[in-house]
Amino acid sequence: MPDSLRSIHVVAGVITDARGRILLTRRTETRDMPGLWEFPGGKREPGESSEQALARELHEELGIEADVGEWLMEVPQLYPDKRLRLEVRRIAGWKGQPRGREGQAMTWVAPDKLGRYSMPPADLPVVGMLRQPERYLVTPEPGDDHQDWLERFERALQGDARRIHLRAPAHDRAGWQLLVRDALRRRGRRPVQLLLDRDIAFAGELGIGVHLDAGQLQAIEARPLPAAQPVAASCRTLE
Repeated sequence: MPDSLRSIHVVAGVITDARGRILLTRRTETRDMPGLWEFPGGKREPGESSEQALARELHEELGIEADVGEWLMEVPQLYPDKRLRLEVRRIAGWKGQPRGREGQAMTWVAPDKLGRYSMPPADLPVVGMLRQPERYLVTPEPGDDHQDWLERFERALQGDARRIHLRAPAHDRAGWQLLVRDALRRRGRRPVQLLLDRDIAFAGELGIGVHLDAGQLQAIEARPLPAAQPVAASCRTLE
C-alpha cells in the first residue's frame, strides 16, 4: 500500500431530536463525493481533541453549541487518495437551531429510514450500527423444562424485545436444535431478530443471525453469513 497516502481523522456527530430522528447533511457541489448525505462533522486539526474538533465543526456548519457525548464507533476507510479514520460521537445536547451555514441541505431521518440515503462508504457502517437495537434479551439455560422456556420466550416476543440471543451452552446439540426450531416457528412474522449462539452453520441453515465468541471473532476473515442475517459479538477488551 503506498506510504504517500495522507491520513485524515474526521469526527462526526449523531444528533437526535425529540422524536428520535437523526440529522443528516448533504455534501455540496464543491466537495468530493458531492450530493451524498453524511453525519455532520469534520476534520480534527492538530492540537485539538475529538470533542473540541466536533464542537467547532458543528458550530461552523450548523450554528449550534454542541455537548459532545459518548464515543460510538470508529471506521477506517481507504480511498484512492487518502486513509480516513472516521470517529463517531453521540451529541448529548445542543443550544441553537441547526441550519446549513455553508449552504448544505439538511434533513431529519428516522433510524430505520437511514438506508434510503446515499452516503460515502465510511458512513455506511454507522448506519448499520444506528439501526440495531440498543439492548437485547439473552435467553437463560433451558434446563429440562422446555415448555417453561418456550413460554418465557413467547412473553418476550409479545413485549418490547427486538432482538433475542438464543443461548444454551450446557444443552445437548440435538435437543437444542429442536428447541430453536420451535422458537423460530413461534416467532413467525414478528419483527424480532434472533441470534443463535456461536453455531454459524445452523444459523445459516435457519436464516437467522449468529452471536460469535471471542475466538470466532478473531479467527474469521470475512462475514460468515449473508448481509440479511445479523452477526454480533461481545468484546471485553479492546484487543
